[in-house]
Amino acid sequence: MTKWVDVCKEEEIDLEDVIRFDHGARTFAVCRSLDAKVFATDGLCTHEQVHLADGLVMDEIIDCPMHNGRFNYQTGAAMRSPACVALGTYPARLRDGRIEIEIG
Repeated sequence: MTKWVDVCKEEEIDLEDVIRFDHGARTFAVCRSLDAKVFATDGLCTHEQVHLADGLVMDEIIDCPMHNGRFNYQTGAAMRSPACVALGTYPARLRDGRIEIEIG
């Protein structure tokens, strides 16, 4: 069963930025694009399990802060070595000025 989970106020994530969001035992990276759309992925790099929220966001790419692996935060696709396994992605939305993600 899936449910929408409240993450934060919309303005708590700058445009073209990312925050870490923990829910239960899981960690997510929640990103906001330049056009203010929101996206959610697994929060740990698939290469070394480093928190992606400590990385840099530019365009639709998030860089892992440890070895510079890159992921497309919209699709989860691994874009540069050493990351070669895609991230899981999760529906995200803006609702009443708040960001929510749908998780199972």
